[in-house]
Amino acid sequence: MKRFILKSFADLRFAILLLLLIASFSIIGTIIEQDQILEYYQTNYPVEMSIFGFINWKFIIQFGFDHIYKTIWFIGLLIIFGCSLLSCTFLQQLPSLKIAQRCQFFRTTNQFKKLKIKNRLSNKLLPPFLYDLLKQNYSIFHQRKIIYAYKGIIGRIAPIIVHISMILILLGAVLGAVGGFNAQEAIAKSEIFSIQNTLSRGSFAKISNVSARANDFWITYNKETTINQFYSNLSFLDQSGNEILNKTISVNHPAKYKNITYYQTDWNILGLRIQIDNKIIQCPLLSPFTNKEKVWISWVPLDNTFTNGVTVLINNLQGYISLYNEKGEFLSNLELNDTLLINSHPCTLVDIISSTGLQIKTDPGIITIYAGFGFLMVSTLISYTTYSQIWILKKKNNIFIGGNTNRAKFEFEIEFQKLINENK
Repeated sequence: MKRFILKSFADLRFAILLLLLIASFSIIGTIIEQDQILEYYQTNYPVEMSIFGFINWKFIIQFGFDHIYKTIWFIGLLIIFGCSLLSCTFLQQLPSLKIAQRCQFFRTTNQFKKLKIKNRLSNKLLPPFLYDLLKQNYSIFHQRKIIYAYKGIIGRIAPIIVHISMILILLGAVLGAVGGFNAQEAIAKSEIFSIQNTLSRGSFAKISNVSARANDFWITYNKETTINQFYSNLSFLDQSGNEILNKTISVNHPAKYKNITYYQTDWNILGLRIQIDNKIIQCPLLSPFTNKEKVWISWVPLDNTFTNGVTVLINNLQGYISLYNEKGEFLSNLELNDTLLINSHPCTLVDIISSTGLQIKTDPGIITIYAGFGFLMVSTLISYTTYSQIWILKKKNNIFIGGNTNRAKFEFEIEFQKLINENK
């Protein structure tokens, strides 16, 4: 029974079926947004507009299509597929490698009829021919009047390495699904934060109690005033609040601390600090526009009556704000630490309070996945090694010679005929 089950798992058709199922569910996972809040699915997949009459937010939530890659059934498919690869490796690939290492002698001339590449030599020319085979790195086995030679046995290992690489990739995917997490944090400058806003989390994921401080956030601009890069300076702290590590991150250049990776993803402007008549006030900013361009607006009172004030607009972090009067007329731009007299009130821009958006995640299976792809690249290089075989049978004064190869048949035929011609 065990052998029957193993043979069923090692069946190529069963493996292809599993691979198609995994690929199909992976495609669904790219179509349906993953790890979103419930309201998102209720808004985008309402029951009244069910796709195909049954695909709505209830169907998505019930069967886990909102987090496909972390569901038990998807992980189960990966495990079964890995077992199928292991079974194929032990029941087919390893025995095939052992057979390739054996001496496979041809004892009759009829066996040569099955070969497409064959020829004859005289008895006197056999020793030079064998010497040429040795120079071509062939391993030669001799038993009375029969000879067997092969080279490129390492090429037969490539399928085994492919299976090992795929198993490592599957294992890494499972480890990442059950042991990883993904969080999103928005932190104002100079604030200390820890990981709290978790978007997705594996069943066995452990969130470290890591404290960090967002020291600063800034943006560099091109000559055309378009954004070039975002930067955040982070300090990782110990339990006493002392700095252990300082890192500056940017888009595509994350920081890593205690196996947790911090990515720069977004930014925001929270407020302004403005000094008016020797009094510093802090004004919050709002972003009421839904278009892609970020614009923040606020109203700054110039006196205690709150009837006299100016409207503030800001759309970048280049160090200035734009001021407008009550009629919407443009007054002036006010730069950091500069003073402007507005309605007899001196106004100084003290600070622009910005925040940085960080994506914080860990994936314990990423190293295993990288190792799997490394083995896959090695197997690709090894697979280019041709496994070639040559059989020789001595019968009376005739020498029957035949050969076969698993790939590059044309090159092997040229090599074979060259060996024959050199010894005629």
